Amino acid sequence: MGRSALSGDAYGGRPGARHGVVVALVAALTVALVLIGGVASAPFADTVHLGDTAIAIPGVARTPPMGWNSWNAYGCSVDEHTVEQAADALVASGMREAGYRYVVVDDCWFALQRAASGALQPDPTRFPHGIAALAAYVHARGLKFGIYESPNSRTCAQISGTYPGSTGSSGHEALDARTFASWGVDYLKYDWCSPDSNIDRQVSAFTRMRDALRATGRPIVYSINPNSRVSGAPPGGIYDWSGIGTLWRTTNDLLPGWALHQGPAGDQGVSEILSSTVASAKRAGPGHWADPDMLEVGVPGVLGTSYPGLTEVEQRTQFGMWAMLAAPLIAGNALSYMNETTWRLLTDPEIIAVDQDPLAAPVTVVPGTDGKVWRRTLSDGSVAVALWNNGDSTATISIPLASLGLPAADGFTARNLWSGAHATVRTAVGAQVAAHDTVLLRISPSPLT
Repeated sequence: MGRSALSGDAYGGRPGARHGVVVALVAALTVALVLIGGVASAPFADTVHLGDTAIAIPGVARTPPMGWNSWNAYGCSVDEHTVEQAADALVASGMREAGYRYVVVDDCWFALQRAASGALQPDPTRFPHGIAALAAYVHARGLKFGIYESPNSRTCAQISGTYPGSTGSSGHEALDARTFASWGVDYLKYDWCSPDSNIDRQVSAFTRMRDALRATGRPIVYSINPNSRVSGAPPGGIYDWSGIGTLWRTTNDLLPGWALHQGPAGDQGVSEILSSTVASAKRAGPGHWADPDMLEVGVPGVLGTSYPGLTEVEQRTQFGMWAMLAAPLIAGNALSYMNETTWRLLTDPEIIAVDQDPLAAPVTVVPGTDGKVWRRTLSDGSVAVALWNNGDSTATISIPLASLGLPAADGFTARNLWSGAHATVRTAVGAQVAAHDTVLLRISPSPLT
């Protein structure tokens, strides 16, 4: 989380200049990118089977979790109405059917004090019906419910002074885990929020809550962030957290920008995260996922700040490269007011299929490509390839098939997952890629339909 320096209103999460939720099916995105070797049109896939991500403890996420988090759109102004509205929008827009199942309430949901029993309480004004009732509302729509806490005495918003109180879980782990389970929580975001970066203390704190959640007997996705507020290199990118969290943050907070130039201990832009997170992703696999932070797709920039927002091309790069990383896809935009472009990108079935591929093979950067070509083997034997142009001008990026580990053959089918165009390729594959854009290909020995 960690975006406590900016209010929810600053992120433009309220109604106004945005279009309503798009519910009609639309044509596939048309991207003017030419596959080397010729192109022929092909129909865009209508659906993709994503399966059920919930299994028994401790493996509650066989594939990367998909859902929505309240912070980017609403910050500390979150209330039960906006959460209910988001749940309804996931259903009405078709995002639930595309795989987005978790509705997560981030920081600032607490009352200022715990109850006399020591239990956490929701803010009585913004959550007048309580968290259990809100979770029931979400569950009734075929979705899962998530909530936020910190392993220290204060949450990120509390430590920054954005929100009053001191209601972190330190010393209350077993009680808080039982409370969450009794409310019907399916997902806990657990955010470090402390300048103390001692790994031993972090491991101990995150493990205590992991064990407390398991002791409840309820399957709960455990999303940890060991990076927030620490000094120096983010621990999430160094330590192997795969035995503790269901997912773990690999970098400091992502904000809406391409490159923020604040260093590893500061806020990150999309290109900075992509340049630093591949090694962490190698530790991921079914039931444990490296998390490069939430999606900024459809999230506006903030005028007068160093967070300018992402262009449509940069948003496409984030979504596509998160899929290559097998990253959790947690939307952060104001769902009820998203425009058609945002909706089409977030529900793109072929990109989601790469993210949710059950093999969960790690992504690798192809040697000798200066980081511009990434590959990942998929469960059907095909290979997903990303041609990523991190530069500021259009570039032609190509790669021999042999460098992708593809054997000599009569030919492969290379399908552009953005446009649906496909071509037969025999020796190399490539494309002309605009600045900050990414071409995603699926290369198969047989034609894709």
